[in-house]
Amino acid sequence: MLQDKGMITLAIVDDHPIVIEGLLKLLDNKEHLKVAGYFTTGAGIIEFMKTHTLDIVLLDISLPDMNGMDLCKEIKILSPGTRVLILSNHSERSIIMQALQNGASGYLLKNASSAELTASIQEALSGQITFSKEVKEIIARPSANELKGIPQLTKREKEILHMISEGVTTAGIAEQLSLSPLTIETHRRNLLQKFEVKNVAALIKIAVQQGLI
Repeated sequence: MLQDKGMITLAIVDDHPIVIEGLLKLLDNKEHLKVAGYFTTGAGIIEFMKTHTLDIVLLDISLPDMNGMDLCKEIKILSPGTRVLILSNHSERSIIMQALQNGASGYLLKNASSAELTASIQEALSGQITFSKEVKEIIARPSANELKGIPQLTKREKEILHMISEGVTTAGIAEQLSLSPLTIETHRRNLLQKFEVKNVAALIKIAVQQGLI
């Protein structure tokens, strides 16, 4: 049994009709669960949710009219109580984490079993963050950046890193800190070396990921 009280209303959003058909058959015999609608576009589910309340949305990331990540955020704004479960073929750790940041209650790969899907729906309804078995294994593996750890920066390097992230030029940083442009360039090179990156864009990206800026 999925829920002790009331009927669970669920919608499916996927641009592959065969996936929708498979999910409909899989969920058809689930007691206390009603598939209220299925959609192949983000616009379709948003329009539907303006007049219907949903407990669960099974959402694919790849849609023809919009990014599923952005759609997840929109659904949560429109209906904060709706639990969004991502059901995708994308297995990159960064994508999984981004989905959670955008309000998803769980992430399953499309090779998940019927039992995993049912369990995830129940866990999401009880307020948990839920994953299929393979996704749990992916999350448990730290990324290369995490394995490297956070570089040890001097107070001056942190200051310059923050200014770089705000788009201040070498000349601008030198003027504000009363240092020579050559000294600032040396600090920039040291930062690139410490973070093991080749350009400022990559430097800022990793610094943000590690919570330094």
